[in-house]
Amino acid sequence: MTTPERRVVLRTLLIVAVVIASVGGFKLWQQHTARAAQMHRGRYEVSVSVAPAVKVSWRREIHTVASLVATSGVNLAPQLSGQVTGIYFHSGEHVKKGQRLVQLDDSNELATLAQDRAKEALSRINYQRARRLYAARATSLAALDTARADEQGAMAAVEGVRATLAKLAVSAPFSGWMGVRQISLGEYLLPGTEIAALNVWNPLRAEFTVPQSESGLIRAGQTIELTVDAFPGRHFSGRISAINSQVNPNTRNVTIEAIVQNPQRQLRPGMFGEATILVGVPDSRLAVPTVAVTYSTFGDYVYVVTDRKVGSQELQVAIATPVKVGHTRGKLTEILQGLQPGELVVTAGQIKLRNGTPVVFHRHSTL
Repeated sequence: MTTPERRVVLRTLLIVAVVIASVGGFKLWQQHTARAAQMHRGRYEVSVSVAPAVKVSWRREIHTVASLVATSGVNLAPQLSGQVTGIYFHSGEHVKKGQRLVQLDDSNELATLAQDRAKEALSRINYQRARRLYAARATSLAALDTARADEQGAMAAVEGVRATLAKLAVSAPFSGWMGVRQISLGEYLLPGTEIAALNVWNPLRAEFTVPQSESGLIRAGQTIELTVDAFPGRHFSGRISAINSQVNPNTRNVTIEAIVQNPQRQLRPGMFGEATILVGVPDSRLAVPTVAVTYSTFGDYVYVVTDRKVGSQELQVAIATPVKVGHTRGKLTEILQGLQPGELVVTAGQIKLRNGTPVVFHRHSTL
């Protein structure tokens, strides 16, 4: 390498060294400035919300999805075919038991009824005449029996036509609320054609299942609370009325039926909601807000706020404390192990915390 080339290399190395030294010096100056600012401000504290762990009245609950079914419900349909000549209800109205709802064409049956009534009247006259003649020994017993049979046959024919007329007039089998009408005036209906739904809304039946492992806790007469998303915040009460006599072999669940009162007719058959079954007797349990619990594969824990001396300062710090949790009820979670009553747990701001982080907090009630 020639002398000029060595000078270029040395100059380049010198420039690189100067740049590196400048950058390093700038970084050291930044760190020193940051430490000085931190010492001037004092230790950094995280703002959190806390609530105390408290003893509450606790009762075990079983939660499951329930479907609402009418205590009495049917899709009305004609038994005989015929043309609709009259519709005597409106969609959504309340009807009484026995009220006529739909009339099918019965003109032929009415004519037949008139004819059969005439035959019945004649057979009755003949029978009375045969009785008088037999009493006067002017006719035989066989003639009397024939007259009696003719009268009974005529009466049966009249009753048969009346039964056909009753089937052509579709009536409400019980009092309830009509659904949406599915037919029109003049339409020809076949047997089984749906006319409308008829349901009883108060009370309703709530049907749900529970695992066989919890079936031993269920008894007839136990109270349930039902919530539906159509009425947020509303609770509808009911009582268990029946427990299925067998366990479903496919799901290993037991079907339960409860009667739910619906005096304001807000609930409808076909709705679903969450049923809460109250089992056992209430006792005192330690609980914290559910949002305070951090769930992890390594174990569940909460941040407990406690006093700790750091240097010459008394600080309040958040300590990650392992806990053993029990059941959750509403916004509270049962704590079986790891906490004492009155200890403050962090309910908001955990994402900013590490074990031992100084905190300032706003206190809220557990309930």
